[in-house]
Amino acid sequence: MSGLVGPALATATGLAGVGAVAGAFTLERVRPALVGVATAGVGVAGLTAGLAALGGGAPWSASLPDLLPLAGVHLTVDALSGLFMAVSGAVVAPVALYGIGYTGHGVSARGTQAVLPVFAATLLLVPAASSVSSFLLLWELMAVTSLLLVLAEHRSRAAVRDAGVWYAVMTHLGLVALLIALALFAARAGGETFPALRAGAGEVPPAVRSTVFVLAVAAFASKAGTVPLHAWLPRAHPQAPSHVSALMSAAMVNLGVYGVIRVGFDLLGGGPRWWWLVLLTAGAVSAVYGMLQAAMATDVKQLLAYSTSENMGLVLIGAGAAGMFAAAGEHPLAALALAAALLHVVNHAAFKALLFCAAGSVLRATGVRDLDALGGLRARMPVTAGLFAVGALGAVALPPGNGFVSEWLLLESLVHGLGVPGTASAVTLPLAVAAIALSAGLAAATFVKALGVGFFARPRGAEAASARESPPVMLAGMGLLAAGCVALALVPGTLAGGLSDAVAATGLTGPDGPSDPSGPAGSDAGWALSDGGVDIRLDRLATTLSPLWVAVALAVAILAVATATRLLTRHPRRVGAELWDCGGGAPSARMQYTATSFAEPLQRVFDDVLAPEQDVDVTPTRESAYLVERVRFQRRIPDRIEYRLYRPVLAALAGVGASARKLANGSVHRYLGYGFSGLVAVLLVLAVTR
Repeated sequence: MSGLVGPALATATGLAGVGAVAGAFTLERVRPALVGVATAGVGVAGLTAGLAALGGGAPWSASLPDLLPLAGVHLTVDALSGLFMAVSGAVVAPVALYGIGYTGHGVSARGTQAVLPVFAATLLLVPAASSVSSFLLLWELMAVTSLLLVLAEHRSRAAVRDAGVWYAVMTHLGLVALLIALALFAARAGGETFPALRAGAGEVPPAVRSTVFVLAVAAFASKAGTVPLHAWLPRAHPQAPSHVSALMSAAMVNLGVYGVIRVGFDLLGGGPRWWWLVLLTAGAVSAVYGMLQAAMATDVKQLLAYSTSENMGLVLIGAGAAGMFAAAGEHPLAALALAAALLHVVNHAAFKALLFCAAGSVLRATGVRDLDALGGLRARMPVTAGLFAVGALGAVALPPGNGFVSEWLLLESLVHGLGVPGTASAVTLPLAVAAIALSAGLAAATFVKALGVGFFARPRGAEAASARESPPVMLAGMGLLAAGCVALALVPGTLAGGLSDAVAATGLTGPDGPSDPSGPAGSDAGWALSDGGVDIRLDRLATTLSPLWVAVALAVAILAVATATRLLTRHPRRVGAELWDCGGGAPSARMQYTATSFAEPLQRVFDDVLAPEQDVDVTPTRESAYLVERVRFQRRIPDRIEYRLYRPVLAALAGVGASARKLANGSVHRYLGYGFSGLVAVLLVLAVTR
């Protein structure tokens, strides 16, 4: 099977080039279709390559020494790379199909269309890089192309330019941190290829290893949208075209997780417990804070962006727990936690791509992202409403949604880990379980709000009242994603072999060699996915879950309740009966719950965390100050981490910049003096240090 990897990647690269040429030079009326087909082909080729790598056999590798000066390009695809490559390909193909119909909002421009297939190709090639220079090159290409796509509408909205600045700064600060980490690692390990890094990792001093890990995690966590490095995410995702938002949120952020796993487990070979404690803590904070901000959001795309931060936090909880368990010698438990994290990567990619595409369908039909201005879309856009509901069910992690199994596995690993000795485990694991439970409850409230207010309520504006269903090609793309969500929810066992191989490729080892994450049939410890469900066999725990039978049981229960209600009701159902209105007239759309009022009780509970800003402006009449003409109430819930962390830094930088202007007064003599002083300082440093 691994023999298919090379031809599939070559096909994906060639189709990306064809798509870029089509986007740059073809006529506007055929451009979206040509680029969409080529980009979908990139996704199919990437999915083929990823599945081939997961099919077993030796890893595929290739070396292109003449493609990049000095270092060349080195590519290797093992099971871990294949999993992320398959996820990216499975997202790119239906989203590209959806993008053919999503022709509004500036996405048919030449620049946007030309860059889209290149961005899609980088999502496949980043996991294939197997040297520091190759990885950094492809990582930066992914960042630049995604930035250009975020800026697709920069001429029409100032908010797009602001989002682009934030994204550019954050992603390139992450690149600097990653460059320092990998360069330091390569210098101490004696080579820049991944095999050389693995071989030399044991010779790297512990302080250097820890520095490499911290810098790499900071860079990768920023790309994954992890709190507090998430500031770009709720800005860039809402302002990008919706199919680009889907690619970024369902595929690109996953590569931040890939980087953490590849560097932390594979290249560095694991590390002390405090590494993973920091990672788990960051994941728990991101999960709770991200979903809390999502619960307060009224912009549907910003809500989904914060939800991405929450789900990436859950994945990092699993990765951090796996590292802690591995450091304690609990390798089957570590494999279970990491498998749960990787399974959640797959599930999140499916339902988040679907949700962003459904949000884009609403935006295309109404031109509105504000839930407070929507409503009534269930009747006007029934297919989009149903598909959004499928994605929302996965996001709330309730059966039969596809997010349920992965979060259940994650909770099982954490609960079982309570028996691992050590103060760190005894303190952090219960808090992590509480964070997952709290984020799940907030997620349920958040998506009930989004569905109820945006789709089931009465329309609150002319745009929502006149909405029409999206074109068939957009519905087809969303339908493929929904089918993937259903398949992952009911038969997660289809991923059993791939997850086992991916976990094994991380290098988790036991006392006698590599651990088998699924465990042999007669072993006392291990986990296994099957078509019938999930089986866990650990020293202190043995459980079985069948998502398919859970779904069947729920369907039977709902059918039984509905049937019993109809049979036991004595009087026929009245249709068109008038409601008691207390003499105030018929209820209007202004009298129903908005997204803001729905979230208000939660806002009161978390008032100290959210710190909302409120302003009441009372305008009296001209005749008397005691008679009120108008009362205006405004409430805003800013991102408190951004307010506390980023604003002081930005203010300090602005002050330094203002002070630095005084140094540049136009005097050539002063500039020569600066140069001479700098040269003298450098010479003094060299004289002292040599």
